[in-house]
Amino acid sequence: MSDSQVTIKLTSDEALVLSHWLEKLQMADLSHVVDDPAVWAPIHRIAGTLDKALPELFASNFHQQLEAARQRLRPED
Repeated sequence: MSDSQVTIKLTSDEALVLSHWLEKLQMADLSHVVDDPAVWAPIHRIAGTLDKALPELFASNFHQQLEAARQRLRPED
């Protein structure tokens, strides 16, 4: 198998919400859910890429931006 790459495109809202969720995921004890240590390599890579691409993560109003992004992404009833 070759080392070809896969590109994933996300909106800014999707990236912000996913980045926050991945951060929580990495901090939790998920040994009962993540049963293969190989899964952590791509999780860390995605999280690191998002961290570098999202200056919002370091903004003083991060939580407001995160909640606004969540609201925009939630399906309407």
